[in-house]
Amino acid sequence: QTQLVESGGGLVQSGGSLRLSCSASGLLLDYFAIGWFRQAPGKEREGFSCISSSGETTNYAHSVKGRFAVSRDNAKNTVYLQMNTLKPEDTAVYFCQAILVCDPKADVHDLEDVVRFDDWSQGTQVTVSS
Repeated sequence: QTQLVESGGGLVQSGGSLRLSCSASGLLLDYFAIGWFRQAPGKEREGFSCISSSGETTNYAHSVKGRFAVSRDNAKNTVYLQMNTLKPEDTAVYFCQAILVCDPKADVHDLEDVVRFDDWSQGTQVTVSS
């Protein structure tokens, strides 16, 4: 079963904020780079951000750059996604997953190709109303 679980989603108005958490069960997250993925209705799941195992390196898709921020607290075995200035197009189910590496020069839309595990949680729903 899935070892990572997301929480913190909800319904917000356009321009609002949410903070998602990614926590682990039976897994030390400080061993892993973490990617954030989302799946909008009728679309494929796609990566949009990542953070290195140390937290020193991050990468963001153009669509979320300047609005979203990934951080981690390895002492709490938790990775966070702060989402500000939310837009209706951000509406999706959000997932976190261990990845091989967070390359700051890579296209984060290709993060699906470097996922370490094949099991995914149910994600957390983020809905942004217009």
